[in-house]
Amino acid sequence: MHTLKQHWFGNVRADILAGIVVGLALIPEALAFAFIVGVDPRVALYASFTIAVITSFVGGRPGLISAATGAMALVLVSLMANHGLQYVLAATILTGIIQFILGLFGVANLMRFIPNSVMLGFVNALGIMIFITQMPYLLGAGKMTYVFALITLILVYVIPRFFTYIPAPLIAIVVMTSIALISGVKLQTIGDLGTMPNTLPVFFLPDIPLNFETIKIILPYALALSVVGLLESLLTSQVLDDMTDTPSNKNTEARGQGIANFVTGFFGGMAGCALIGQSVINIKSGGRGRLSTLTAGVFLMFLIIVLGDVVADIPMPVLVGVMIMVSATTFNWGSFKFLKQAPKSESLVMLITVAIILYTHNLAIGVVAGVIISALFFVAKISRVSVLQDENQYKVKGPLFFASTTKFIQSFDHVTENAVVINFENSQIWDESAVAAIIKVKQKLEQKGVAVQIHGLNSSSEQLYQQFT
Repeated sequence: MHTLKQHWFGNVRADILAGIVVGLALIPEALAFAFIVGVDPRVALYASFTIAVITSFVGGRPGLISAATGAMALVLVSLMANHGLQYVLAATILTGIIQFILGLFGVANLMRFIPNSVMLGFVNALGIMIFITQMPYLLGAGKMTYVFALITLILVYVIPRFFTYIPAPLIAIVVMTSIALISGVKLQTIGDLGTMPNTLPVFFLPDIPLNFETIKIILPYALALSVVGLLESLLTSQVLDDMTDTPSNKNTEARGQGIANFVTGFFGGMAGCALIGQSVINIKSGGRGRLSTLTAGVFLMFLIIVLGDVVADIPMPVLVGVMIMVSATTFNWGSFKFLKQAPKSESLVMLITVAIILYTHNLAIGVVAGVIISALFFVAKISRVSVLQDENQYKVKGPLFFASTTKFIQSFDHVTENAVVINFENSQIWDESAVAAIIKVKQKLEQKGVAVQIHGLNSSSEQLYQQFT
């Protein structure tokens, strides 16, 4: 009960103010994601509202901001183009069910298989991607666009050094928007990206046939959305754990993401997940508790329904300035030191992870590829088995498993003794491939008339050996 109270009311002022900043930052992102998918802006804005509000109650990482995201939007593009909005909503509902089930089965336990080099690559790619996504609002624009973005960036950087009571991004947005309105300078605004809805989302069932054919259409998309959404959410949760030096329940977060997507589909919203950029804005602005996430969602809807005309006048260069600062703080600048000090294989894994994410614009593909490459490097590193001959004794050193069996077998190609002892005191048998290799060597030598004895197997190796012989 104390922890629950702390999560909700332990940081009220900072959580509310941070949530207000995030609510503002969610609008242009949601509009951009709606444009990517090809849906009405309401689909992304309603999703951001419902997902943020629901995850504030059922998520596992206080302060995490979840809403409509670019990663999920990219998965939905072809479904929307080929089958329409109703199937997008159905896929969102099925995504929620799959994510909840995965959360029940402890999917977050797989997080421990993600190496630090991949995590660094994930964070750095996100920082670069946040920066790149802001460029369309700057490149080719007028001089005043650059001026407003630069001044906003300076304000967000300088204000916290003198004043921390109100988040610097909120001050910068209010000040620079006021200057733009008073001066009458012509800048691209949030209103130029899309029309704001003027009603709250309402419950309805997707208008699709409930049959096997529908499942065949939406299931592949739902599976992809589930993996992408959970991967991005759990990695973002880990980033916030590190930033705040506090733990989170990632299986609860997985279930929370599932509940949020399930409900969102019934209220006309597209699938979503954690947003690294807005989550970092929240933490940097002082948000720590669930109240900050709830405030972000509620304030988002308040902005677009009650203050839609005012929000529409916020200049995009101002939000770009805020997001560029977020990208700078998201990027791990210590990575340059890591590249110098870490083993070459780990540095390469980090760089490959960054490159793949930037090339595909898909966080899940980049992270999965990074984990696979890291695993291959690890297997190559530990598969260095050696067999040293001491008279008629062949001493095996190093782990024996599928990747090291070839060298093990080749070590007995030129045996000249009448009897040999294969000693495993400094080795460990790990799998069936290792046992098969031992049996193969034994049979090959015995066919040549060589007597073979196996010595030195520890208890687990002996048990595995007996199991397959």
